[in-house]
Amino acid sequence: MSDYTITAAADVDDVLGDYPGEMRMFTEAIGAEQVAFTYRRMPPKTGGKGTYGHSHRTQEEVYFVISGTLQFKLGDEVVDVGPLTCVRDAHATVRSVWNEGPEDVELVICSLRLADQTGEHEMHEGFWPE
Repeated sequence: MSDYTITAAADVDDVLGDYPGEMRMFTEAIGAEQVAFTYRRMPPKTGGKGTYGHSHRTQEEVYFVISGTLQFKLGDEVVDVGPLTCVRDAHATVRSVWNEGPEDVELVICSLRLADQTGEHEMHEGFWPE
């Protein structure tokens, strides 16, 4: 038995369905025991602007922008984050992301893996009005 796992993005389901871009949650596919790991590609004009934000009961999240520029709304503040930049937000921070464009944004999202997600996420409707 090996102590590592190698998995290509093409082998992980895109959970977005018909929504533009892709979001691939690698955690189960690689058998991660401690870390939740998600890859996301966001085309221009996609994300949470004009809709909702979210927060967590216990999980902090770490976002790493690989390419493009991504807008983050963190509480009342909106910041532009460029390539090779990391954002950490505490569990209670209400957050959302938006790709204003003109290019796709690629990012990775990491957090502590929880066996039971029940009650972990809280949605905040109307968090980021247009």
